[in-house]
Amino acid sequence: MAESITARRVTGWDKPELDLSKADWQSGSQGAGDVQIAFVEGFIAMRNATAPGSPLIFNPAEWRAFVVNARNGAFDLT
Repeated sequence: MAESITARRVTGWDKPELDLSKADWQSGSQGAGDVQIAFVEGFIAMRNATAPGSPLIFNPAEWRAFVVNARNGAFDLT
């Protein structure tokens, strides 16, 4: 059965409705990790692979800020 997920527009956000049903989800840990991303229509979608409900949608500037901060340890647990 094909998975059908569409990211919904939320009032006040500049995110489009994206059809993610055919997204090419990628994992940085060869499929063993819990986080997956997909590049769709110029946006980046991120989801939990073990419970792929509503994904987070980032525009390129938001994604870059997230990656830069992650590399700098902003989200490290102490």
